[in-house]
Amino acid sequence: MGKVTGFLEYTRELPQRRPVTARTNDYLEVYEPFAEEKVRQQGARCMDCGVPFCHTGCPVNNIIPDWNDLVYRDRWRDAIRMLHATNNFPEFTGRICPAPCEAACVLGINEPPVAIKTIERHIIDHAWSAGWIVPEPPQSRTGKRVAVIGSGPAGMAAAQQLNRAGHWVTVFEKADRIGGLLRYGIPDFKMEKHHIDRRVQQMEGEGITFLTRAHIGVSHPIDVMRREYDAILIATGAEQPRNLDVPGRELKGIHFAMDFLPQQNKRVAGDDGIQADLTRLPEPILATGKRVIIIGGGDTGADCLGTSHRHKAASVHQFEIMPKPPDDRSPLTPWPLWPMMLRLESSHEEGGLRDWSINTTHFSGDEQGNVKKLHAVRVGPPPKFEAAKGSEFTLDCDLVLLAMGFTGPRRDGMIDRLREQGMQLDMRGNVNVDENYMSALSGVFAAGDARRGQSLVVWAIHEGRKAARGIDKWLMGKTTLP
Repeated sequence: MGKVTGFLEYTRELPQRRPVTARTNDYLEVYEPFAEEKVRQQGARCMDCGVPFCHTGCPVNNIIPDWNDLVYRDRWRDAIRMLHATNNFPEFTGRICPAPCEAACVLGINEPPVAIKTIERHIIDHAWSAGWIVPEPPQSRTGKRVAVIGSGPAGMAAAQQLNRAGHWVTVFEKADRIGGLLRYGIPDFKMEKHHIDRRVQQMEGEGITFLTRAHIGVSHPIDVMRREYDAILIATGAEQPRNLDVPGRELKGIHFAMDFLPQQNKRVAGDDGIQADLTRLPEPILATGKRVIIIGGGDTGADCLGTSHRHKAASVHQFEIMPKPPDDRSPLTPWPLWPMMLRLESSHEEGGLRDWSINTTHFSGDEQGNVKKLHAVRVGPPPKFEAAKGSEFTLDCDLVLLAMGFTGPRRDGMIDRLREQGMQLDMRGNVNVDENYMSALSGVFAAGDARRGQSLVVWAIHEGRKAARGIDKWLMGKTTLP
């Protein structure tokens, strides 16, 4: 695929990030423009490898070698058709997916892999600029009505697929804008929100109805919805944050990451006065001038880090209980597996101190109940995390952000009511479904993080597409959805 000798002639090249001093003063995406000719050169690097392992690395099974070749040959319209055949929203994955496809690239065995994610992003951006992405309504309607609860990537992907199968689809979102964690969990400096807005406009043009501030189980009884719709898809995500149960947790100034990040996204959107039920705290959470500690070393922690930089925090520390990963691919995760290794996000380039093998033991505060110190200890490797003797330390702080992941969908309201009617959860607290993504309740399906637990955007899109296929098959007795 691509140019036969391309991988010998060209090296891996990626867009440059804007200077730190510039990007930490705004919330625009961090990357500089990348010349189209350079994108074509990256497409030329794709080898005729025989067995394209990038397919298996990609959860949605993108037909990567084919659209790499089309980009190299300057056939952009064919490339977007090929890309859309497996991925409803490449503008999302092309920006925030960690690119497991690149980890599985055959060229990556002994050379830098093909810049697949960069190529994907430029295919979709080129298509939007050219005006090729327009509503694609179905030619006929089945008369069936499907409710999709949750408007994140899983819900949006399922809605688009079901609508194109001819069903009438309504998407219910409890927040004031569509997008789920894409909208309120991903900072704008990683993905600006106009990418979501124009997809919603396309989907509305296809006949999909979006309802915001529709909190199922609160403002909209789930029992009524089960009577009014032929099928229901739960795509609410894994919103239950993992808590830190240590003394002093109740002090003021200790917040979940998903109380902090949505507020900033709302400010960027001009919605800072609209709280709805998205954030549980009415007061603003700001890092400005504060000594910030982030507990959790994953993507959410990095998002808190970048946001704290833009707030102009006095200092930022990011702690992780796991040991520091190796700088290069660990031998425990050989090619083509997703490698265990140290990763540097754009936020880490901007400042702050990272440390590993740190376990928080308690917090202490002042007389007014504000957090002032974190008390911690260095620990050994999992699973025991034994404290190292004499390693105790304290660190001054004014704001602590808990970014330790999520434990599944919220169990109050809708989930509890459906469990009373017979829906089951698995051992991890996620909705249990069969091979067609249907729960123990007839006509009630689940997909995305609500089914599989906290995961990637690309997995959510995959789940939404698979659930749509299962719903269509259950409604019609057969399906042609991929």
